[in-house]
Amino acid sequence: MSSPTASLPERTPRRRLGVGAVVVLVVAIAAASVVIGMIRGAADAAARPDVDTIAVDEAQVPTVYVHVFGAVANPGLYRLDEGARVVDVIAAAGGLTPEADENAINLARPLSDGEQLQVPAVGESPAESPVDGGDGRVNLNTADVTALDTLPRVGPAIAQRIIDWRESNGRFTSVDDLLSVPGIGEKMLAGLRDLVTV
Repeated sequence: MSSPTASLPERTPRRRLGVGAVVVLVVAIAAASVVIGMIRGAADAAARPDVDTIAVDEAQVPTVYVHVFGAVANPGLYRLDEGARVVDVIAAAGGLTPEADENAINLARPLSDGEQLQVPAVGESPAESPVDGGDGRVNLNTADVTALDTLPRVGPAIAQRIIDWRESNGRFTSVDDLLSVPGIGEKMLAGLRDLVTV
Protein backbone atom coordinates (compact mmCIF):
# COMPACT_ATOMS: atom_id res chain seq x y z
CA MET A 1 0.00 0.00 0.00
CA SER A 2 2.94 2.24 0.68
CA SER A 3 4.61 1.58 -2.72
CA PRO A 4 2.24 3.77 -4.88
CA THR A 5 2.75 6.69 -2.47
CA ALA A 6 6.54 6.24 -2.55
CA SER A 7 6.69 6.08 -6.35
CA LEU A 8 4.61 9.29 -6.84
CA PRO A 9 7.25 11.71 -5.49
CA GLU A 10 9.92 10.07 -7.71
CA ARG A 11 7.96 10.75 -10.93
CA THR A 12 7.30 14.44 -10.26
CA PRO A 13 11.00 15.53 -10.18
CA ARG A 14 11.68 13.55 -13.39
CA ARG A 15 8.83 15.35 -15.20
CA ARG A 16 10.06 18.73 -13.98
CA LEU A 17 13.54 17.90 -15.15
CA GLY A 18 12.18 16.85 -18.59
CA VAL A 19 10.13 20.07 -19.02
CA GLY A 20 13.16 22.17 -18.02
CA ALA A 21 15.33 20.38 -20.57
CA VAL A 22 12.74 20.98 -23.31
CA VAL A 23 12.55 24.71 -22.46
CA VAL A 24 16.36 25.01 -22.59
CA LEU A 25 16.42 23.14 -25.92
CA VAL A 26 13.72 25.42 -27.43
CA VAL A 27 15.58 28.55 -26.31
CA ALA A 28 18.84 27.20 -27.77
CA ILE A 29 17.16 26.44 -31.14
CA ALA A 30 15.57 29.92 -31.24
CA ALA A 31 18.93 31.56 -30.50
CA ALA A 32 20.61 29.49 -33.22
CA SER A 33 17.87 30.49 -35.71
CA VAL A 34 18.37 34.18 -34.92
CA VAL A 35 22.15 33.89 -35.39
CA ILE A 36 21.73 32.02 -38.71
CA GLY A 37 19.19 34.65 -39.88
CA MET A 38 21.60 37.47 -39.08
CA ILE A 39 24.43 35.76 -40.98
CA ARG A 40 22.22 35.17 -44.04
CA GLY A 41 20.93 38.76 -43.94
CA ALA A 42 24.48 40.12 -43.92
CA ALA A 43 25.43 37.85 -46.83
CA ASP A 44 22.35 38.97 -48.86
CA ALA A 45 23.14 42.64 -48.19
CA ALA A 46 26.70 42.13 -49.39
CA ALA A 47 25.47 40.44 -52.58
CA ARG A 48 22.98 43.23 -53.43
CA PRO A 49 24.24 46.19 -55.51
CA ASP A 50 24.14 49.50 -53.71
CA VAL A 51 21.66 52.22 -54.67
CA ASP A 52 24.31 54.40 -56.37
CA THR A 53 25.16 51.59 -58.82
CA ILE A 54 21.49 51.14 -59.73
CA ALA A 55 21.02 54.88 -60.27
CA VAL A 56 24.04 55.01 -62.61
CA ASP A 57 22.74 52.06 -64.64
CA GLU A 58 19.30 53.65 -65.03
CA ALA A 59 20.85 56.96 -66.08
CA GLN A 60 22.60 55.17 -68.94
CA VAL A 61 19.36 53.93 -70.54
CA PRO A 62 19.14 55.62 -73.99
CA THR A 63 16.29 58.08 -74.32
CA VAL A 64 14.22 59.68 -77.07
CA TYR A 65 12.56 63.09 -77.08
CA VAL A 66 9.10 63.31 -78.64
CA HIS A 67 6.90 66.37 -79.12
CA VAL A 68 3.25 65.34 -78.95
CA PHE A 69 0.41 67.76 -79.65
CA GLY A 70 -3.23 67.79 -80.67
CA ALA A 71 -5.96 65.82 -78.93
CA VAL A 72 -4.01 64.79 -75.80
CA ALA A 73 -4.56 65.99 -72.24
CA ASN A 74 -1.11 67.58 -71.79
CA PRO A 75 0.64 68.37 -75.10
CA GLY A 76 4.38 68.96 -74.88
CA LEU A 77 7.88 67.54 -75.12
CA TYR A 78 8.42 64.19 -73.44
CA ARG A 79 11.54 62.16 -72.71
CA LEU A 80 11.00 58.40 -72.98
CA ASP A 81 13.16 55.29 -72.93
CA GLU A 82 14.46 54.11 -76.27
CA GLY A 83 12.03 51.56 -77.75
CA ALA A 84 8.97 53.49 -76.54
CA ARG A 85 5.88 53.42 -78.74
CA VAL A 86 3.14 55.90 -79.62
CA VAL A 87 0.96 54.52 -76.81
CA ASP A 88 3.73 55.36 -74.31
CA VAL A 89 4.02 59.04 -75.26
CA ILE A 90 0.22 59.39 -75.26
CA ALA A 91 0.14 57.91 -71.75
CA ALA A 92 2.91 60.32 -70.69
CA ALA A 93 0.83 63.19 -72.09
CA GLY A 94 -2.12 62.24 -69.89
CA GLY A 95 -4.01 60.19 -72.46
CA LEU A 96 -6.33 61.05 -75.32
CA THR A 97 -9.02 63.69 -75.05
CA PRO A 98 -12.65 62.69 -75.83
CA GLU A 99 -12.32 64.39 -79.24
CA ALA A 100 -9.27 62.33 -80.30
CA ASP A 101 -9.45 60.14 -83.40
CA GLU A 102 -7.71 57.05 -82.01
CA ASN A 103 -8.02 55.25 -85.35
CA ALA A 104 -5.95 57.95 -87.11
CA ILE A 105 -2.75 56.92 -85.29
CA ASN A 106 -0.86 53.65 -84.94
CA LEU A 107 -0.53 53.17 -81.16
CA ALA A 108 1.97 50.31 -81.60
CA ARG A 109 4.44 52.23 -83.81
CA PRO A 110 7.93 52.70 -82.32
CA LEU A 111 8.99 56.29 -81.70
CA SER A 112 12.23 57.87 -82.85
CA ASP A 113 14.27 60.67 -81.32
CA GLY A 114 13.18 64.16 -82.36
CA GLU A 115 9.78 63.03 -83.59
CA GLN A 116 6.74 65.29 -83.62
CA LEU A 117 3.45 63.45 -83.22
CA GLN A 118 0.05 64.98 -83.86
CA VAL A 119 -3.02 63.28 -82.45
CA PRO A 120 -5.88 64.60 -84.59
CA ALA A 121 -9.43 65.11 -83.42
CA VAL A 122 -12.22 63.24 -85.20
CA GLY A 123 -12.64 64.79 -88.67
CA GLU A 124 -9.40 66.78 -88.43
CA SER A 125 -6.60 66.28 -90.92
CA PRO A 126 -2.97 66.21 -89.72
CA ALA A 127 -1.30 69.62 -89.65
CA GLU A 128 2.05 68.32 -90.85
CA SER A 129 2.95 69.21 -94.40
CA PRO A 130 4.12 66.60 -96.91
CA VAL A 131 6.87 68.96 -98.05
CA ASP A 132 9.72 70.31 -95.98
CA GLY A 133 10.78 73.94 -95.75
CA GLY A 134 8.97 74.99 -98.93
CA ASP A 135 11.77 73.62 -101.14
CA GLY A 136 9.42 71.22 -102.94
CA ARG A 137 11.02 68.03 -101.61
CA VAL A 138 8.69 65.37 -100.28
CA ASN A 139 9.15 64.63 -96.58
CA LEU A 140 9.25 60.85 -96.14
CA ASN A 141 8.12 61.16 -92.52
CA THR A 142 4.96 63.19 -93.13
CA ALA A 143 3.90 62.57 -96.73
CA ASP A 144 0.69 60.75 -97.49
CA VAL A 145 0.11 58.37 -100.41
CA THR A 146 -0.91 61.23 -102.72
CA ALA A 147 2.29 63.21 -102.08
CA LEU A 148 4.52 60.14 -102.45
CA ASP A 149 2.74 59.18 -105.68
CA THR A 150 4.02 62.40 -107.28
CA LEU A 151 7.59 61.03 -107.18
CA PRO A 152 8.99 59.38 -110.34
CA ARG A 153 8.56 55.59 -110.51
CA VAL A 154 6.60 55.62 -107.23
CA GLY A 155 3.04 54.50 -107.75
CA PRO A 156 0.30 54.04 -105.16
CA ALA A 157 1.58 50.56 -104.20
CA ILE A 158 5.15 51.68 -103.40
CA ALA A 159 3.82 54.86 -101.75
CA GLN A 160 1.74 52.67 -99.43
CA ARG A 161 4.80 50.47 -98.70
CA ILE A 162 6.75 53.59 -97.68
CA ILE A 163 3.99 54.55 -95.25
CA ASP A 164 3.71 50.98 -93.95
CA TRP A 165 7.47 50.89 -93.32
CA ARG A 166 7.28 54.23 -91.49
CA GLU A 167 4.42 53.01 -89.28
CA SER A 168 6.22 49.76 -88.44
CA ASN A 169 9.76 51.11 -87.94
CA GLY A 170 9.36 54.72 -86.92
CA ARG A 171 10.56 57.82 -88.74
CA PHE A 172 13.03 57.70 -91.59
CA THR A 173 16.36 58.92 -90.23
CA SER A 174 18.01 59.05 -93.65
CA VAL A 175 16.92 58.95 -97.29
CA ASP A 176 18.98 55.73 -97.52
CA ASP A 177 16.37 54.04 -95.29
CA LEU A 178 14.25 53.79 -98.45
CA LEU A 179 16.38 50.76 -99.39
CA SER A 180 14.58 48.89 -96.60
CA VAL A 181 11.22 49.43 -98.32
CA PRO A 182 10.25 46.45 -100.50
CA GLY A 183 10.42 47.37 -104.20
CA ILE A 184 12.99 50.17 -103.85
CA GLY A 185 16.53 49.42 -104.97
CA GLU A 186 19.74 51.39 -105.49
CA LYS A 187 18.76 52.63 -108.97
CA MET A 188 15.36 53.89 -107.85
CA LEU A 189 16.90 55.49 -104.75
CA ALA A 190 19.38 57.39 -106.92
CA GLY A 191 16.45 58.89 -108.84
CA LEU A 192 14.65 59.88 -105.62
CA ARG A 193 17.55 61.15 -103.53
CA ASP A 194 17.29 64.83 -104.55
CA LEU A 195 13.49 64.84 -104.46
CA VAL A 196 12.88 63.63 -100.89
CA THR A 197 13.93 64.61 -97.39
CA VAL A 198 13.51 63.36 -93.81
